Amino acid sequence: MNVKIFNKWDPEEIEVTDLSIKRYFNLRPMLVMHTGGRHAKQQFRKSEQHIVERLINKMMQKEVNTGKKMKTYKIVEEAFDIIHQRTKENPLTVLARAISNSGPREEVVRLKYGGITVPKAVDTAPQRRVDMALMFITTGAQRSAFKSKRSVASCLADEIIATSKGDVRSFAMNRKDSVERVAKAAR
Repeated sequence: MNVKIFNKWDPEEIEVTDLSIKRYFNLRPMLVMHTGGRHAKQQFRKSEQHIVERLINKMMQKEVNTGKKMKTYKIVEEAFDIIHQRTKENPLTVLARAISNSGPREEVVRLKYGGITVPKAVDTAPQRRVDMALMFITTGAQRSAFKSKRSVASCLADEIIATSKGDVRSFAMNRKDSVERVAKAAR
């Protein structure tokens, strides 16, 4: 039985090219994108969640869509349709490229030496890269849709497409560059 995401997109034809995040990018076929918080209690179990469900859950975290899973489910489904219309390829492939492009590879931590705080650049863990990339993509979509005539789905589709191409004007790429720029200065 071949299970497709939203009954349209085949997850088995997707290949994640970034080897560092491949393990945290779950594309196992699922009928329903709702695990009901089953992965919340153990530390690294969220990487067992489907990547589309994680995107849906990130879209629910801001005040407009809080707790409205079916609404965000439909937003993401509509965004995937828009992505397919514009790029003529599987939206999961575009999402995989967007996540690998917008996840920062290096960030800053603050270390205390005596009484002073010193910034230090560290490599970002792969699971945190995926989390930050999803957060940047959804925040950019919600900011561009706020007080705009455009729908959230079209803004999400624009953000994912622009980020997958590496466009610096997208919110996610801009945030990634700023995080890496600060880390480069703290080396």
